[in-house]
Amino acid sequence: MIDKLSLLILIPLFTALLMLFAKDKLLIKRIALAGAVLQMFYSILLIVSFINSERSSQFLFVKSISWYKTLNIDFISGIDGISVSMILLTSIVVLAGVLVSWDINERVKDYFLLLSLLSIGAYGFFISLDLFVMFFFLELAVIPKYLLIAIWGSGKKEYSAMKLALLLMTGSALILIGILLIYFRCETQTFNIVKLAEVGIPVELQRISFPLIFTGFGIFTALFPFHTWVPDGHSSAPTAASMFLAGISMKLGGYGCLRAAAYLMPQATVEYSKIIVLLSVIAIFYGAFATLMQKDLKYMNAYSSVSHCGFILLGIGMLNHTSINGAVIQMISHGLMTALFFASIGMIYKRTHTRKIDELGGIIKSMPFIGSTFIIAGLCSLGLPGFSGFVAEMTIFIGAWQNEGMFYKVSTIIACASIVITAVYILRASAKAITGKVAKEEFENLKDADFNEKSASVLLIIAILLIGFTPFLLINLINQDTFIISENFFKIITSK
Repeated sequence: MIDKLSLLILIPLFTALLMLFAKDKLLIKRIALAGAVLQMFYSILLIVSFINSERSSQFLFVKSISWYKTLNIDFISGIDGISVSMILLTSIVVLAGVLVSWDINERVKDYFLLLSLLSIGAYGFFISLDLFVMFFFLELAVIPKYLLIAIWGSGKKEYSAMKLALLLMTGSALILIGILLIYFRCETQTFNIVKLAEVGIPVELQRISFPLIFTGFGIFTALFPFHTWVPDGHSSAPTAASMFLAGISMKLGGYGCLRAAAYLMPQATVEYSKIIVLLSVIAIFYGAFATLMQKDLKYMNAYSSVSHCGFILLGIGMLNHTSINGAVIQMISHGLMTALFFASIGMIYKRTHTRKIDELGGIIKSMPFIGSTFIIAGLCSLGLPGFSGFVAEMTIFIGAWQNEGMFYKVSTIIACASIVITAVYILRASAKAITGKVAKEEFENLKDADFNEKSASVLLIIAILLIGFTPFLLINLINQDTFIISENFFKIITSK
């Protein structure tokens, strides 16, 4: 019998199979769109079912199928509030990505098949309660990213695709070593996340495995100094791939740091917390200053992602309930915001054939919808009240300030100061590229967004505003599960 969570994998898989037998380009696109719509509606139904279910345990809808008995590997699926919110984020970004890809005409079947593989990898990752299966789905998403950039990308696409693949494979290798150490050195010899959390991983083993697993997943979420794949990868990727890379793939790293590292190895997380905070603050400030120097809109958003993902790791490193809530909200907020940013930049590039800030100007006069979309994404990025970015960053800052000690106070102040730099580069880019005088005569007659592009943008904007105006909906969803993680830290800190 097919369980609720397996359908998350089967829907994009069935969509991919249907596309394999389709020959007409328009039919392939319609199948991809139908599959993406079905994924989003099923994700919403899953959240409703999750909320209405009585929680007798941390994870709901748990299903275990023996996969490889010799090594005690089981396909164990289950969700909590954190993972179900990430599933909804994935479905929204996938649908928006399909909509903005409607004008793709080169190797259409291959393109949408790869997008389906990416979504299978993401859904499988978020529902996995077995470390090895989680790693399997993480790897499933790497190769499609390489191909999407190398084939449909722009600029130094082969170089960027290879750099992304090599760095992400390096992260994967570290993760694999870390989980194998846990498997072979724990008496239980299991990859089962729930069992490992119950029996506990020996402290000495935590000290060895934690840096490997956290750094491995950290590479996926732009951990300094392993962030260098982000600017090149994002800038060369086609629009939908950029949306997926920043909107979902980087969240695989943040979720992995929280679920596979912090949740399973709380003692090591506490001991390494200052290093996590230090690297996070460096990423936040470095990313902000690097963004300030950019003259290309895609590079601007890519370096901005380095800075904003630093907040995710900062929230985890601060160890308390409020900051971890903020880290999860930031994962979702950044996923939506950066997807909207890349969508608007892609729309601008398609019509003007340039992403250079100095070469653009006044495009909001001929493309009011696209220009407004860019500005909305920017306002969310700089943390304007009413947008999801404000809720996420303020929650992290409040949680971070609760920690005692000069190191944590100074780190919080520095992280807060980055907002000023963010405001500068967002407002400058909006003033130069979007508003002001029309840079070129041909920009006066540009075509505004079509129906598909508007639909994708509106979908993302609604999600951003929904979190901004009703943050309690998301907080209520994740609160119980972030408390479990933070309570483990609290017990260790107070026992000293």
